[in-house]
Amino acid sequence: MTRLTLPELSLVVLVGASGSGKSTFAATHFGPFETLSSDFFRGLVSNDENDQSATAAAFEALHVVAGKRLDAGLLTVVDATNVQPESRRSLINLAREHDVLPVAVVLDVPQSVCVERNAARSDRSFGASVVKRQHDQLRRSLRHLGKEGFRRVHVLSGVDEIATAEFVREPLLNDLRSESGPFDAIGDVHGCRSELEALLTKLGYGLVRDESGRPVDAVHPEGRRAVFLGDLVDRGPDAPGVLRLAMGMVAGGHALAVPGNHEAKLVRALEGKKVQPSHGLAETLSQLAGETEEFRRQVLEFCRGLVSHLVLDGGRLVVAHAGLIEKYHGRASGRVRAFALYGDTTGETDEYGLPVRLPWAEDYRGSATVLYGHVPTLEAEWVNNTMCLDTGCVFGGKLSALRYPERQVVDVPAERVWYEPAAPLDRGAGATVRHPGVLRIDDVLGKQVVETRVFGKVGVREDNAAGALEVMSRFAIDPRRLVYLPPTMSPPHASRRDGVLEHPAEAFDAFRKEGLDRVICEEKHMGSRAVVLLTRDAERFGAPRGWRGVVHTRTGRPFFDDATNDAFLARLDHAVEESGLWAELDASWLLLDAELLPWSLKAGPLIRDLYASVAAAATAALPAATRVLRTAAARGVDVAALSDRAERRAANAEGYRDAYRRYTQPASGLEGVQLAPFQLLASEGASHLGRDHEWHLSVADRLADADGELIRRTRHVAVDLSSEESEAAATRWWEELTAAGGEGMVVKPTAGLVRGTRALAQPGIKVRGAEYLRIIYGPDYLEPAHLERLRDRDVGHKRSMALREYALGVEAVERFVAEEPLWRVHQAVFGVLAMESEPVDPRL
Repeated sequence: MTRLTLPELSLVVLVGASGSGKSTFAATHFGPFETLSSDFFRGLVSNDENDQSATAAAFEALHVVAGKRLDAGLLTVVDATNVQPESRRSLINLAREHDVLPVAVVLDVPQSVCVERNAARSDRSFGASVVKRQHDQLRRSLRHLGKEGFRRVHVLSGVDEIATAEFVREPLLNDLRSESGPFDAIGDVHGCRSELEALLTKLGYGLVRDESGRPVDAVHPEGRRAVFLGDLVDRGPDAPGVLRLAMGMVAGGHALAVPGNHEAKLVRALEGKKVQPSHGLAETLSQLAGETEEFRRQVLEFCRGLVSHLVLDGGRLVVAHAGLIEKYHGRASGRVRAFALYGDTTGETDEYGLPVRLPWAEDYRGSATVLYGHVPTLEAEWVNNTMCLDTGCVFGGKLSALRYPERQVVDVPAERVWYEPAAPLDRGAGATVRHPGVLRIDDVLGKQVVETRVFGKVGVREDNAAGALEVMSRFAIDPRRLVYLPPTMSPPHASRRDGVLEHPAEAFDAFRKEGLDRVICEEKHMGSRAVVLLTRDAERFGAPRGWRGVVHTRTGRPFFDDATNDAFLARLDHAVEESGLWAELDASWLLLDAELLPWSLKAGPLIRDLYASVAAAATAALPAATRVLRTAAARGVDVAALSDRAERRAANAEGYRDAYRRYTQPASGLEGVQLAPFQLLASEGASHLGRDHEWHLSVADRLADADGELIRRTRHVAVDLSSEESEAAATRWWEELTAAGGEGMVVKPTAGLVRGTRALAQPGIKVRGAEYLRIIYGPDYLEPAHLERLRDRDVGHKRSMALREYALGVEAVERFVAEEPLWRVHQAVFGVLAMESEPVDPRL
């Protein structure tokens, strides 16, 4: 058996004369969509697979499809003769354009076999001379395939060797997605061995020394691994010592490494090639001259074997010496390596004689965190989910590392200036660096796709984004303090029970179909959805000293004026202190999802202009109408049906009036204002979205214990979906709530953030009472004809919106807790608001 290795991401070019069995070979070893056949594309463009006049158009179409597949990171096989150098050259260029490896698989079948096979095919009209010409072209090509640019060439000679061939797909050398860390990424060392030892010690590594006392390894007791970001050598006092330590850590499995431009230059020098010994290379070569020949050989092999960049932790982390734009992640080509080593340069030099580099990080929008070095800066700072960790140790700055996934920077100061910098360290990349807290309009404008960790990609339409931008820019609070917007909430499917539109049974059934066995029913307060950010660290949110936080609506607008806001949060802060939560959470800020009561606090104009006016007109007109009808009936006029309808409508109008009046308690300042928190979303350094709802409600109860006047409890009932008795008890509780004038309840998975049988489970389903729904659907909605019509409502789109908005909200919180750049947090928050512009029945 012949085993052939293939990179998992590559362009495989089959080479062989007609009749060599390429199509059969491709069907045997590759998937039906992986193989692109020139014959098939001839058929696509001409309806005849053998129409040679359509060859140019066929290959043009084939190249387009192949390019799309390679863009998507899919292995692609081209099934054509490819015996002519110009045909292969176009495919090699295609591979280079998409930064994948071109691989040639040659089927070298005897000419007589090819002729015999073609003669047996009724769809082939060309004779043996064509096969002979192709076979001759193949024989002339064999020795040159490697020189043409193919990274691997597999030649299968004869029918038997082809029949026993087997492919083994291998990940690219840069594909270490299975390595999840934790890691400690270390910036440019440049020969500063003493500082490297100090940094490793500070990071918790134990140094291992040889018999001469030289450090040759470092081991972390918790299994962490260092990741060296290149430029281990040049300029500093002990490049051999740094190499000895780094090489030992890599060999021992305690570190990973990528090459820097200085290692690339050192390799050329050690290979005897002509290089300029500038920028510290002369010092490194001098230091290495004092080492053994064996050590210099090991250094050459180590540096030569380093891969341009590494993709780690399931694709969530990318490390490269000079950084890497998203489309190059996990790719392999000369230009990918050049970018990883040198960055994006213009080819010009600045006033210091250094390359002018383009600020690629300012435009980075990738989901992967990119860690790099190369360009010395004063401080390691986040720019769009990227961080440069070269803080100029050799120039008298610091040697820095980033703990991943903790995203904590650890550094040690340089012992001295070992090498005078050619330019000031605060020069950065030679361009204005975007501050992590600065937003740009193209962060949110136009069609957006937000990658979420719980729901995958969520798309935001361009027209929805435009509407959200108007609201956000005119009315919303400072985006530095807008951490979260709550999602919309879906009702259950309409009930078929008499006299109700919504009933708990449909909500229970929906979660049971998701495979859940436990839910919790929470009292639905008739207030306004509110997000509360409470902080004792104003600086964290870019606010002035003494700023306590903010209470905002589900569209990001502030609830209170400054004075009322401060007074409200002062009382809440006291309640948090009295409950012991500040100390227990070890936090300086927390984020609550809640209801703010009364409803009239926010909805006063709506109540006056809509509900009150309708109720006033109806309760004035309908009783008068019933009196007139009674008089007419007393005179013998048959108005029984009309009179009955008018009396029902009058009673409905009174019910409508009573329904909205229940939620219009007076409030002045903070008098009469209550907060009903039901979820502690996050606190400093921790997201609490993974906790169950019983924990969240216990936190709310502790706050209510501390200040029962300000904090309202949320009554709740646990439900076992496998128990009819449990469901019946919860249903009775809902009936008691709604009969007493309550709005209803929200049914949530007890576990909180949880997946159902197919996807993310709904965060909650609201089940509203019949009388409350009069406010939503109108006084007469329970009339049989109206109720039957309303039961045809479709909640599918509403549920889809709820899930997508929930996923964006979760993503915003997680990004904020991880201290990702503001634009990353704002992108998810903005997406929630934009999705609110999607057309959906507002009564749902």
